Amino acid sequence: MPALQQLQRFGNHLILGISGTTLSDDDKRALSELKPIGVIFFAKNFLDGTPYQVWLESFKQLIDQIRQYAERDSMFITLDHEGGRVVRTPLPITRFPYAYLLGTYAREVAKATAVELKSLGINLSWAPVADIFSHPQNPIIGPRAFGTTPETASQGAREYFLGLQESGILGCAKHFPGHGDTTKDSHIELPTLNLTLEDLRNRELIPFKALIEAKVPLIMTAHILFPKIDADVPATLSQPILHNILRQELGFEGVVVSDDLDMKAVSEMFIQPGTVARAFRAGCDLFIVSRNINSSSIERTYQIAEDFADSLKLGSLDESVVEAAKGRIEKLLAVTPQYPVYQLDKETLARNAQLAIASGGA
Repeated sequence: MPALQQLQRFGNHLILGISGTTLSDDDKRALSELKPIGVIFFAKNFLDGTPYQVWLESFKQLIDQIRQYAERDSMFITLDHEGGRVVRTPLPITRFPYAYLLGTYAREVAKATAVELKSLGINLSWAPVADIFSHPQNPIIGPRAFGTTPETASQGAREYFLGLQESGILGCAKHFPGHGDTTKDSHIELPTLNLTLEDLRNRELIPFKALIEAKVPLIMTAHILFPKIDADVPATLSQPILHNILRQELGFEGVVVSDDLDMKAVSEMFIQPGTVARAFRAGCDLFIVSRNINSSSIERTYQIAEDFADSLKLGSLDESVVEAAKGRIEKLLAVTPQYPVYQLDKETLARNAQLAIASGGA
C-alpha cells in the first residue's frame, strides 16, 4: 500500500461523501488520512423529522467535525440542490420547482436558493443543469433541464448560474458534453449516444458555451459513451471530449469535475488499475466519490487513491498533469467563501415560499 503522504495527494482532488448525520469510524479515517478538499451531502446527512433548529445544529456540528478531521480550514462544502426532485434538505428549506418550470424566474430563484445554501454553510451547488430536455423518454434529466431547445436551456442555465454567483455560491455546469438525449440512467448503466461532433456543436455544446462565456468556475462530466467521438471510453475518461472539445475548442480554463464515481456507468472501471490516471490525462481535475449509491464502502475510495499513487510512482501519470489540476483547484478554493451555519429568519423563508409558488407557474 502506498505511503499515507501519497494517498493524501489524492485528497487534493477528492470530493467525498459522508455516511450519515454523524461521522462513522470510516468517515473519520478517510477524512484524517485522505484529507479530501471537499465533501458532498445528501438527505442521509440531515436529521429528518426534527425541528429546524435541531437538524440545523446537528448539521453544523457535522461540518465542524469534518473540518476538524480533515484539518482544512478551507473546503468545498457541496450539495446537489437543483429544485424539483433534486433537493436533499429538510423543511423549512424551500422546495423550488424544477428548472424547466422557472422561465423568467431562474435568476431570482437562484439568488434565493443561494441565500438558503449559505445559511447551511454550503459554498458550492452542483447546479445548473446545462443539458437540454431533448428526449421525452429521458429517465434522468427531463425537467431538471431549463429547456427543450439549446436557446431556452442556455438562457435558463446562464441566468441561474449568475443568480447563484451574485449571492455568493459557486455554480457548476453539468453534465458535459450533454446528458439530455439519453434513454438510460447513468446511475444504473452506461448510456451510449451516437452523436457526431457536429451534432454536439449544433445542440448540446451551446448551453455549455454560454456558461463558459459567463465564467462558470466548474464543469461536471457525463458518464456517457459517444462512440462517434471516442469509441473506447465515456466522456469522463475521454481526452477527445474533455481536452480537445472542452479545453481547446471551447476554451474552458476552470475546474473539470467528474460526476460521481460510484455511479454504475463507471464504478467498475474506476477500480481497474490505471483508470484514475486516464481520467486525469483526459482532463479531470476533481473527483466525486459520494458513497451514496449501494452504500459504497470506504475501501473503494482507498482503492482509487492507491491507484492514483501507484500511477504516479510508475510514471503512467505525469506529475505535471497532477500539478496543473491541483493549481486550478487551489486557485478556485482561494476565492471560495467559507460560511458559518445559521438559522434563517421567518420573513426570508416566507418570501422564498411565495417565490416558489410564483415560479412554479411561470
